[in-house]
Amino acid sequence: MTPLAAEAVPLRFQIGARTLGSIARRLVRFPLSLDTVLDGPLPILPPLARGADGYAVTSLPEHGLASLRRAAGGMIGYVRQRYPRHYADLTIGFAAYQAALSGNTRSGLKRKTKRVIALSGGALDVRRFRTADELGAFHAVARGISQRTYQERLLGGGLPDDPAFVRTMTALAAAGQVRAWLLYIAGEPAAYLYCPIEGGTVRYDHVGHDPAFNDLSPGGVLMLEAMRDLYAEPGLTRFDFTEGDGQHKRSFATAGVACVDVLLLRPTLANRATIAALEAFDRGALWAKHGVTRLGLERVARRLRR
Repeated sequence: MTPLAAEAVPLRFQIGARTLGSIARRLVRFPLSLDTVLDGPLPILPPLARGADGYAVTSLPEHGLASLRRAAGGMIGYVRQRYPRHYADLTIGFAAYQAALSGNTRSGLKRKTKRVIALSGGALDVRRFRTADELGAFHAVARGISQRTYQERLLGGGLPDDPAFVRTMTALAAAGQVRAWLLYIAGEPAAYLYCPIEGGTVRYDHVGHDPAFNDLSPGGVLMLEAMRDLYAEPGLTRFDFTEGDGQHKRSFATAGVACVDVLLLRPTLANRATIAALEAFDRGALWAKHGVTRLGLERVARRLRR
């Protein structure tokens, strides 16, 4: 088996959206698709090239962790994150999907949608994009929103604007393999959603909203309308909320699989020190989170993290 290329990956010491520092290791990224997470088989790791420190495996089903560690031999492993890989079943119909959402989610979305409609002159202004020309127009507006989001300012996780991304977006649109949406409120672009499609699975790749509209939850209002569209489209099977957890994903998913993000590193002195530092930081962050919860300071902590 040919070794895969390793790249410099910053292993972040991060609290919420704030990165306090990082250690770079040369890793082979190994993200698992939702199909692999649900149906297997578990991955066979390729050999490491000389100079590579190890692997970063993301969305590994938790039940496969022991097997992966055995297959990795003498490498040192560390679970950096545990979360459900959330997804929605797109075959059940929109009415059944709405019924699967919690009562609080349904009532909250109904109330906020009414507020958005009232501010927008009596109609919900959602614009839909799927052709190459349409996606070009979408990208120009969505980039303007993305630049104002904390995801881009603090995490570097906004909608990309590099030529490689634009070429890929255009090619996917020409093949009918991407859907995108914009929500306008009172004539102003407020939220965007960009979703590639592969083999019937719609992927939650890029999302953001203008913080000026935070009180209206524009991301949630747009998400529900996007799901309405997807349930009306034949041939789609799942909506993949991708790696990581979050209230938004929990609210809109119909199911999830327990997953882990795991580092597997060569047992060098530098890598052992890296694992020890990450473990100490993560343990301290967890202790601090529990303390914040006990003291009822979650709202203050959210403001500080951003």
